[in-house]
Amino acid sequence: MRTDTGQVINLADYQPTEFVLERVDLTFELDPTETKVEARLIFHRREGVDPKAPLVLDGDELTLSGLLFDQMEMPANQYTVTPESLTVRDLPASEPFELTITTIINPEANTKLMGLYRTGGIYCTQCEAEGFRRITYFPDRPDVLAPYTVNIIADKAANPLLLSNGNFLGGAGYGEGKHFAAWFDPHPKPSYLFALVAGDLGVIEDTFTTMSGREVALKIYVEHGKEPRAAYAMDALKRSMKWDEDVFEREYDLDIFMIVAVSDFNMGAMENKGLNVFNDKYVLADPETATDSDYANIEAIIAHEYFHNWTGNRITCRDWFQLCLKEGLTVYRDHEFSADQRSRPVKRIAEVRHLKSEQFPEDAGPLAHPVRPTKYREINNFYTTTVYEKGSEVTRMIATLLGKDTFKKGMDLYFDHHDGQAVTIEDFVKCFEGASGRDLAQFSLWYHQAGTPLVTASGSYDAAGKTFSLSLEQIVPATPGQSEKKPMHIPLSLQLFAEDGVGIAPTSVEGAEYAGSVLHLTARTQTVVFHGVQTRPVVSINRSFSAPINLHFDQSPADLALLARHETDHFARWQALTDLALPNLLNAARDAREGKTVGSEATFVDTLVVAAADESLEPAFRAQALALPSEADIARELGGNVDPDAIHDGRQAVMKQVADAGRNTFLTLYDSVTTPGAFSPDATSAGRRALRNAALTYLSYAENSPARAKAAFDAANNMTDLLHALTILAHRFPDSAEAAEALSIFRDRFAENALVVDKWFSVQATIPGAGTLDRVLKLMENPLFKRTNPNRVRSLVGTFAFANPTGFGRADGEGYRFLAREILEIDQRNPQLSARILTSMRSWRSLEPVRQDHARAALLEIERAAELSTDVRDIVERTLKG
Repeated sequence: MRTDTGQVINLADYQPTEFVLERVDLTFELDPTETKVEARLIFHRREGVDPKAPLVLDGDELTLSGLLFDQMEMPANQYTVTPESLTVRDLPASEPFELTITTIINPEANTKLMGLYRTGGIYCTQCEAEGFRRITYFPDRPDVLAPYTVNIIADKAANPLLLSNGNFLGGAGYGEGKHFAAWFDPHPKPSYLFALVAGDLGVIEDTFTTMSGREVALKIYVEHGKEPRAAYAMDALKRSMKWDEDVFEREYDLDIFMIVAVSDFNMGAMENKGLNVFNDKYVLADPETATDSDYANIEAIIAHEYFHNWTGNRITCRDWFQLCLKEGLTVYRDHEFSADQRSRPVKRIAEVRHLKSEQFPEDAGPLAHPVRPTKYREINNFYTTTVYEKGSEVTRMIATLLGKDTFKKGMDLYFDHHDGQAVTIEDFVKCFEGASGRDLAQFSLWYHQAGTPLVTASGSYDAAGKTFSLSLEQIVPATPGQSEKKPMHIPLSLQLFAEDGVGIAPTSVEGAEYAGSVLHLTARTQTVVFHGVQTRPVVSINRSFSAPINLHFDQSPADLALLARHETDHFARWQALTDLALPNLLNAARDAREGKTVGSEATFVDTLVVAAADESLEPAFRAQALALPSEADIARELGGNVDPDAIHDGRQAVMKQVADAGRNTFLTLYDSVTTPGAFSPDATSAGRRALRNAALTYLSYAENSPARAKAAFDAANNMTDLLHALTILAHRFPDSAEAAEALSIFRDRFAENALVVDKWFSVQATIPGAGTLDRVLKLMENPLFKRTNPNRVRSLVGTFAFANPTGFGRADGEGYRFLAREILEIDQRNPQLSARILTSMRSWRSLEPVRQDHARAALLEIERAAELSTDVRDIVERTLKG
């Protein structure tokens, strides 16, 4: 394990490589413990570079077994080698030359799951961000692009399947018991997109005919016997390919597109050119084992990785500081795809829920960083919600500012000008400036300034003058390393409504640019005057969440109720319901902490119940409306002095009040909103299941009995309904016989299905209350718990830390001490996994003083460990310092 403190890499220090890589030829002789890798690399010195400069190649725990220069053994005095680098001297000043580097690696022992590793009899690679250097010495950075030829030699019986990037050149026998396969990728790519898979897997196959008439072979490889569960992934892939042609005119460029699903994988998926490698939880699905959320995630992630073919592969990042250029942009593209495939407003609500629950705390804590960072110590720690989700929101704002057609022109310029290049954020933004003629310099601060802007709004109506004045102020809070912030360019989608719910169109607007219902906030303070407003308006600001901001706008419950009933933007309608709920939940948490009786405001409860019963609204929207802000949402809004127990108790009381008030409505919904016929994962059917299950949740509060949930569990014919009923039993009635029986039945029924067993662990890890830690400790002794499997560790340890505020944050600090022990143990074999779970501590400073002291002590225990990976050290030091 790499235990150095890590060199700080700065954006300002970027320099192109001194040598240009022209071509890569790789030969792998696979062996579980002694794989031989021969890399033939053709270089030439970059023009203008010092003719005496050496070639320095990256490595990570490598053993060099041979080095040739133009097919001749290189003298030992011409190079210096360590496990982390290879430096070659006395190279030609201008002529191309070939280095042949031979290394020996041990895939079986590679528990980091970076580079080439072997798990479950399958050889697999993960090279992003810096995993290729664990395979061979190489200029392992994203701006080094070259075509690759790959030859794979392996035992034929154990590895009938030999895959790599690009197009298949051919294969044949290779001596006794072995065979080989050759692959060629003609599209220059960086090393992080290299992939190799070998082993014995099943496959489902299909074809796709591109817009130009080419036929592309499609193959999804899974473990034998699981082929039928990959059918939905194949369907999602074909829809993704068609959508990218229809919307962005992007056509696939190889003869074959392959996906391989593996169970031991640190990430969700990886977009390696032509050979995507997936965590199998994002490929495998059938009604018995996958929930509606699983189907939606498969659809989105299949699309995301496919869309990378153009936004990430054909055009890649100049350096890792530009990571949001491929990830944020591609998240935007997969969000748009899912919105087109499903319900746009419901999808937008889900996106914003995720952004606020994950990225907003990141932006407000010690791990805050700009969408494009300026420095890092461990790049693996910057695969964050800021880079992905906030990066997507920045792209969305460009589309909002410019409009659909001009945004498309900008994307066309980007594809036309930069195909085959490694580029920067500045290159990307310049395309939209060229397409629109608009100066985006101020807008680009979204890439450079960390923190979530706070916009404060207040309004006044002049009845005599028929004008409405809206005063706006923006503040971007200080974040680590950025104490002073400039005003941002914030696009606010806005609509005025009359008291009857009809939209108001002002005759003119002064004080800000206002076009297409988008108001441009560019100064620290602005007052905008709307003329020709005949009656006092109710204002809806930041419709469709046009900008990722915190909005403080005092509106009466009556005004919010009007928006909740009449807003034509359904995201804004949901936001009005949320804004009605939050004050009640915050007050409930305060009352619970002080031992007072919790009471909810009648307008909120009535409006929510009316929305639940409104059949003009799609079921999925109503289900989202009924999902009150979470305990984490309430903690975020409180800002500090957080007591998880009080938040939980207060929220439970509010849920009970809503349940009692709407009991008849929830009974009607539960009995009438059914999905007859065979299971279908389509959006409409999923929405009906979501609404019925939301009603079941509220009935468990109104009836205060496990009987209905247990009956639902027994009757369920799909995983969505089964898991929801199980969750109600375990979370609402954890000590009941019904919960114990359901958990036992679920375990026994699905013990052989790893992905469903993960759900069983997660349900129990999120049971509220201090006693859950003891349950987690017992579950870790269960034979089904596999410490070496990242999914299993995330399902229990990660879920407990991230998603159980009262269990993890118990007042005696035992939850934090448990996590410290686990982080140190996981770090010994899988630093990436350990570092990501540790980010669950990012908001520790917002806790009340006693818990805060316990959390600090746990972090210090980690920091003082004798051996600590660079990944974990980086996270723990920033978390303590921020």
